[in-house]
Amino acid sequence: QLAGKWFLVSVASRCNHLAEHSHQLDATTAMVSVDGESLAISTLKKLHGMCWEIRQRYLPAQAPGCFLLKGRGHSSKVDVVVGEMDPSSFAILYYQKGRSISVKLYGRTSQVSDAVVDKFEQHVRAVGLSEDVTYYFPTYGEWHLVSGEQG
Repeated sequence: QLAGKWFLVSVASRCNHLAEHSHQLDATTAMVSVDGESLAISTLKKLHGMCWEIRQRYLPAQAPGCFLLKGRGHSSKVDVVVGEMDPSSFAILYYQKGRSISVKLYGRTSQVSDAVVDKFEQHVRAVGLSEDVTYYFPTYGEWHLVSGEQG
């Protein structure tokens, strides 16, 4: 259900780097493909005027809708949980590393309905985050229209 192209619409996080650089946010897309029971994620984002591809693998965890993202080093793992989704329009994912939690809203298009934004904001409040640490990504920029296969 997660396979296909997604646009990163919003992130709620207490990440200091995100707070300091929120004025530099640019359109970001992710191509998700299923590889066995894991998910292969290819994220395209603009940085310093160039398009970068970040590849990650979300490994299946013990419960449906739960994944593990392993980083470099034994202590750098991120638990990923699908909080709510409609495969045709949006996905709300939780990312937890230690005691730190972030919530991301992805859309099948770069803009989602107000009802979906309301759902996202409810999830954000439910984990103790607020509007002052919620960042919305711009929808402009033609570079993100390039598909992952061509990119």
